[in-house]
Amino acid sequence: MTKKEKLNYWTMAHTFITRHGFRIIHLSKMQDELWLEGQNKRIIRMLYLEPDIDDKKSYETLQADLEELAQRSEKIRKSLKLRNIHVENYYFVENAGTELEQVKNQFPSISTKRYTIHSEIATDSAASKIDGPANHFQMEESKDDFSIAAQTEEIKRHALSHDKSEKENEKQVFNAASPFFTYFFIALHVIMFYLLETNGGSTNTQVLIDYGAKYNPLINEGEWWRFFTPIVLHIGFLHLFMNTLALFYLGPLIERIYGRIRFLLIYLLAGFTGSLMSFVFSFTISAGASGAIFGCFGALLYFGAKRPGLFIRTMGMNVLVVIGINIVFGFTVPGIDNAAHLGGLAGGFLAAGLVSLPKTKMSFKQGIFGAALILWIVLSLQAGYSGALVQKDPMAVNAIAQEDIQDGDFSEAYAILTELKEEGEATSETYFLLAFVELNQEEYDKGIENLELAIERREGFHEAHYNLALVQLEMGNTDEAKEQAELALSYSPDHEPYRELVDAINKNRQE
Repeated sequence: MTKKEKLNYWTMAHTFITRHGFRIIHLSKMQDELWLEGQNKRIIRMLYLEPDIDDKKSYETLQADLEELAQRSEKIRKSLKLRNIHVENYYFVENAGTELEQVKNQFPSISTKRYTIHSEIATDSAASKIDGPANHFQMEESKDDFSIAAQTEEIKRHALSHDKSEKENEKQVFNAASPFFTYFFIALHVIMFYLLETNGGSTNTQVLIDYGAKYNPLINEGEWWRFFTPIVLHIGFLHLFMNTLALFYLGPLIERIYGRIRFLLIYLLAGFTGSLMSFVFSFTISAGASGAIFGCFGALLYFGAKRPGLFIRTMGMNVLVVIGINIVFGFTVPGIDNAAHLGGLAGGFLAAGLVSLPKTKMSFKQGIFGAALILWIVLSLQAGYSGALVQKDPMAVNAIAQEDIQDGDFSEAYAILTELKEEGEATSETYFLLAFVELNQEEYDKGIENLELAIERREGFHEAHYNLALVQLEMGNTDEAKEQAELALSYSPDHEPYRELVDAINKNRQE
C-alpha cells in the first residue's frame, strides 16, 4: 500500500512553513508529530498514524490522544508565554476504515479561556485544503510506494531546511552589533548627575539651567543645543535610576537590532524630538532621557511593522503593554512631561523608518519617513518659537522667576511674571514675587496692591503679611504695619523675625 497520507502530512507542513511563515516548535523523534506556531496565536498540531490492521485500535489511539491534547496544548501555551492560543489539530490516517470514517467529523471542539482546540481527520490532500500544493512541488498522481516516498522525503527535507534557515536568519536579526552607545550614555548619565549634585544639586532649578536643561526663554534666545543636552541630565536620584534602568534593558536590544550607528541616530533624534515637543507644549524646565528611551520603543514599533511575525513571537504584546502603561502614567501623574514622551515615541518611529533595518536596500519608503520627519520638525520649530501652543505652568514660571530674582535679574523675572498675570494664570506666589520686584524698585503702591492680591488668594500667607508690614512701616503707616505683623506672627508664631518686628513696632508706638 502507498502512504499518501504521509505525503499529505509533509505537504501540509511545507505549505504552512514556506508560504505562511509558521515555524516548528516541536517535532517528535519519529517525525510523526509536528507542532507549528504562526501569527495571531495560531497553532497547528499534526499527527501521522501508521496504518493499523485493526481499525478499532486506530480509533482508540485517536481517543486517547484527544484526552491528552488539552494538557499538551496548555504546555505549549505556557512555553510560548501566551495568554491564549488557537489550536488546529489534524490527524493523518492511512487507509481509514469504516469506524474512523464515521467519527472523522464528530470530534468535539474544546474551548477555554486559555485555548481553543479544533480537531479533524485529514483524509484528503490537507495541503490543497489550505492553499493548494506547495510551490516547489507538483502533486502528481503517484502509483507506487517508491515515487511517493521519494517525493515525501524531498518535501520534508525542503520544509525542515526552510525552517532551520528562517530560525538562523531570526537569530541574526538580533545580532547586528554588540552594544556600545547604550553603555556610553549610561556612563554619561552618571557623570552628569555627579556634576549636578556637586555643583548645587540636581533638583536646583538654576543648576539645571546652567547645565543645559530645556528652558524655553533661553531656547528662544538662540540656545538651540538645549534640545539635546537635556538627554543626559536628570532631576533627582530616582529620575536617574528609572531612566538609566530602562536604558540598560532596552538600549542593548535596539543596538543589536539596528546596529550602533543607526541606534545612535535613533536615540539622538528621538531625544531631540522629545525636547522639541516639550518646547512646543510646555513652559516647564525639563530634563531626562525619557524622550530618547520612548524613541527606543518607537524603533521597536517600526521593527514590528517590518517583521510582524518575529515581533509578535518575541516581544509584541509586552512592548505594547509597557508603552500603554507609560503613556497612561504620564497623563495621570502630575509633573511628568508627557509631550516629551510622545514626541520621543514618534521621533524614534520615524527615525527608525529613515535609517531602516540593517542589510536592507535604500527604498522610497525611507525617503517618505525622512520627509515626514523633516516636515514635522520644521512645523514644530515654527510653533515652538511662536509660542502659540505652549501651556504655561504657573508653578514653573514662578520657580524660574524666583531663580532670576536670586541672580539679580529683576527685569527678566518681572517680564515673565507680568505676562502670567496678564494671561489670568497668576497664583498667590506670582503676586508675591511681583510685589518683591516692585518693592525693590521702590514702586510701593504696586507692591502693596500685589501683596494684598497674594493674601486674598491664599489664606495664612504669612510671608506676604510680613512684607506688607515692612512696606507699611517704611511708608509711616504704623497701625497698618502693626496689624500685618501681628497677622504674620499669628500664622507662624515660632518664626522669630515676625516676633521681633511686632516688638519693634510696639516699642516705637510706646515711645
